[in-house]
This record gives sequence, structure tokens and C-alpha cells, in this order.
Amino acid sequence: MNIKILSASPGLYSTQRLVEAGKKRKHTVEIIDHTKCDIVIEKKNPCIYYKGKKIENTDAVIPRIGASVTFYGTAVVRQFEMMRVFSTTESMALVRSRDKLRSLQILSRAGLGLPKTIFTNYSKNVKEIVEQVGGAPVIIKLLEGTQGIGVILAETKKAAESVIEAFNNLQARVIVQEFIKEAGGADIRAFVVDGHVVGAMKRQGAEGEFRSNLHRGGNATVIQLSDAEEIAAIKAAKAMGLGIAGVDMLQSDRGPLILEVNSSPGLEGIEAATGKDIAETIIKYIERNVE
Repeated sequence: MNIKILSASPGLYSTQRLVEAGKKRKHTVEIIDHTKCDIVIEKKNPCIYYKGKKIENTDAVIPRIGASVTFYGTAVVRQFEMMRVFSTTESMALVRSRDKLRSLQILSRAGLGLPKTIFTNYSKNVKEIVEQVGGAPVIIKLLEGTQGIGVILAETKKAAESVIEAFNNLQARVIVQEFIKEAGGADIRAFVVDGHVVGAMKRQGAEGEFRSNLHRGGNATVIQLSDAEEIAAIKAAKAMGLGIAGVDMLQSDRGPLILEVNSSPGLEGIEAATGKDIAETIIKYIERNVE
């Protein structure tokens, strides 16, 4: 098959591993920078040009779209879909996953456990917002934040109110979530491919750090999911319409609570923690769907 990886950072571990896995299984794999693609819209003849050359004979694309270029990246994926090219991540699912608020609403509708979350239109009644999620400490998240950036732990009621007021004055959209103390600064990343959990790791935040993201200095270890956690991960990926997903959840006294469903999860942490060839699993997923 002819597979294209849509990535603006060809040197990244995930991109390189996907190239390696595709070639190992005898496919032609090319990295193209989606930000440099030109989309041509014409009656019954959708096409894409890359570096002045028309892209043809493509069987599948693997989108590795960064959050900062979601709009254009999604347009490129949509154009490939119009050209009847299989995408490991559908354009609409990509759009949904990048909208934190919409994602939480979809997950809630699917009956999944979530930390109690409040979103308001710059409400002045910040005291009530803090009380509605169970009081301090609370987690305050920027809707546009990624990799733990724009996530704040407000440990006191006063601090929470000050932070929310500051974001409101800047007209920055935030959600306020209850703090799950029993999670102990750790979360679980379940990697789902084609409706199956293919690997899972527990990420523990660095000392003095409540965020467990590996980009923030956390560490990861392999974990065996409980039945409830595995079911939640699969259900979350399905609700979001994602064939490939990194489902982040907290272990709580009331069962697994979904934090986020990532549509472009990195491979480095999960492959290192589990020792599994997740990249090859993704290539096999393409083979099943294209052939």
C-alpha cells in the first residue's frame, strides 16, 4: 500500500516509528507536511498538491496533526476523505477531540464517568463555581491547553477565585473541575486501536507536580487495567468516533473518570512502558480497513 503520514515534524519519535513499521510490512510510506499542502476544490475532482506536485495513488493517511494547526490539518484530512482515501483518524472525530468542552459533553452523553466540571460564560459568581465542584482544591483548565500547559491546581478557595477572575478578565475560556485526591497525582493512559486496548500505562507526576504528563517530567509504568477501566477506554474512543485514541483517566473511589481523549497520542511513552510495537498495530489496522 501507499501510506502518507501527515506530520509537520518528521523527526518526532511517533512519526519515525510509523515509517519504520510501515516499511517493515512492505508498504511505501511517505511523510508529508500537511501545513504545506494545497487543497484544490472542484466539481467531482477533489485533489491535493504538495510541493507543486499532485498527490495520487494514496491508499491511507495517518494524521499526526498538532493542536496549533487543527483547522488546516483537518481540512487536509477531509480532502483526502473526499478522494476516498482511508484515514486512521476521521476529520470530524479530530475536530471533536480538539474541543475539550464538546468532548466532555459527548463523553457525558455516552454515560462515562467524569470529574464534575463547570463551564460558564465568564460568570462573575466565582464563589458559587468553586462550591459547585466540591470546593478547593480545584483544577482550572484552559480550553485550548495541551500537554499539561494551561492546567492549574488552585489549592485554596481564595486562590481558585483569583485565578478564575484573572482568566475571565483576560476573556480566556476555562473549565473548572473537581480535584480527585485519591488519584494521588497519577493518571492512566489507555491506548485504543480499532476498538481494542493495545497498551496501558500509569503516569505519575514528578515530585511536587500534580500534572502527570510525560512532557512535564512525569514517569510511566506498565499497568494492567481493571475490567471497568478497559470498558471505559473502549467506550470513550467509540463515543468520540476515534479508531486510534489515547484515553486519559483517573482512578477514583467511584470508578474510572475520563479526563480527555487524545486523537493524536504519542507512541514513545506507551511503547517504552509496555515494550509493545504499537506502531505495527496501527499499520495492521490500516491493512484490515484498506484491503
